[in-house]
Amino acid sequence: MDFGTLAVIVTAGLAGPLLAARTSWRIPVVVGELLAGVLLGRSGLQILDTGNPTFTFLADIGFALVMFVAGSHVPILDPRLRQGIGVGLARAALVGALAAALGVGLATAFGTGNGAIYAVLMASSSAAIVLPIVDSLGLTGSGVLQLLPQVAVADAACIVALPLVIDPAHAGRAALGALAVIGCALAAFLLLRWGERTGLRRHLHRVSENRKFALELRISLLVLFALAAVAMATHVSVMLAGFALGLAIAAIGEPRRLARQLFAISDGFFAPLFFVWLGASLDVRDLGQHPSLILLGLLLGLGALLAHLVGALTRQPMSLAALSCAQMGVPVAAATLATQVGLLGPGEAPAMILGALVTVAVAALAGGAAGRHQVRQTRTGEGSAGESRATGAAG
Repeated sequence: MDFGTLAVIVTAGLAGPLLAARTSWRIPVVVGELLAGVLLGRSGLQILDTGNPTFTFLADIGFALVMFVAGSHVPILDPRLRQGIGVGLARAALVGALAAALGVGLATAFGTGNGAIYAVLMASSSAAIVLPIVDSLGLTGSGVLQLLPQVAVADAACIVALPLVIDPAHAGRAALGALAVIGCALAAFLLLRWGERTGLRRHLHRVSENRKFALELRISLLVLFALAAVAMATHVSVMLAGFALGLAIAAIGEPRRLARQLFAISDGFFAPLFFVWLGASLDVRDLGQHPSLILLGLLLGLGALLAHLVGALTRQPMSLAALSCAQMGVPVAAATLATQVGLLGPGEAPAMILGALVTVAVAALAGGAAGRHQVRQTRTGEGSAGESRATGAAG
């Protein structure tokens, strides 16, 4: 790899913001980055060589950072999370049960033998996609209070479960490795909490800000790379290392300065590089050679929607149930990890990404529907209040 290749990768990454620039479309930035990678990689012009070890290593760093940021977006300290946690947990369990049945059915129908992976995909939710939609639309109410813990639990549980179902023959080893990574992340959390309570973090923050040292970012990267090293040594993906550390940071309360620094280093370079690498590593031509896998991708997306609509049986609004099906991190991780171990057949990885894109489109539509419903309710409430005041005045 040389600087010319890096320039091509960064240029390809700009396709993400260009495609997402129109806010009314609600297209995640990663979609454009994936498409640019597909165009320049194995499926297209073959300009980018994903077998290059430097490119792959940089992509692994991006993968860890993407999951780190995703974990830090889980609203652990949000009081709304605690208020609706009971109902949210119950709904996540119902979704998981239905997703398991659908996963087995799809694997049997298509003869892939990957029912457990499909189940995890369809049961997952992406906090990194759902939360920005909720915040941007200003969605409120009891339904949202119950949606947040449902998404957070599904996101975390599926990320932990994914390595186990990808390599079931070594599930015991993977479980021990996962416990080792989670234990190290817990130790990092305790250390961070001690630093917060003793004022050490605030002192380091002042010194870093005054002297331009970027200490918080340096320390975060140090811990992240150390956890990634533990993950690799114990045969666990760096995905879990990044997500576990992100949860630890979220449990303490991510400093705004660190959030800005992480945004710059992740979204500015490493995350686009990872998604371009992922797109370049996918051979979408396999979908053309195996048209049935296009159907598999569509059914994975629709299956995720169907599984999450089970929340309507517990009086969850249909729009919020559909919104909760949004997924990206887990399908991307599944496509990456399963491809690395040679578990997937030709075209399966692109089919998983296609399924994820279906759920993103559904979530965008569902979020808009939930926002419009909330506006109508607000106007109706204001109208009723106005009528009551008028009636009172007349009386």
